[in-house]
Amino acid sequence: MSSVTPAQRERARALRRGDTAAEQRLWESLRNRRLQGLKFVRQLPVGHYVADFACRSHRLIVEVDGATHGTEQEILHDEQRTETLTQHGWRILRVGNDDVFRHLDDVLETILKACAAAAK
Repeated sequence: MSSVTPAQRERARALRRGDTAAEQRLWESLRNRRLQGLKFVRQLPVGHYVADFACRSHRLIVEVDGATHGTEQEILHDEQRTETLTQHGWRILRVGNDDVFRHLDDVLETILKACAAAAK
């Protein structure tokens, strides 16, 4: 993993302080190895981006997307972001805010399946 610049580190800290309600809710289920012992971190700098959540051992990034991710410009940005993160050796799983609030158990099951697939 490349070294993190002080600016990247501060940006990640600022994002942790200003996380969204959906990120807070998902974090409560991921933190302290609560999801079957998997270690997740939040707001991990990767390249020029900061990933919402990452499981380093399975090289999985979980991105929580809100309503703004539906515009053409945001979709293109997300595609570029995914390509860059993939080039850094990560797999990306995108979940919507609504899914986190309404179907958290399904989101957690999807994360577990993605980690299991990575372990094969």
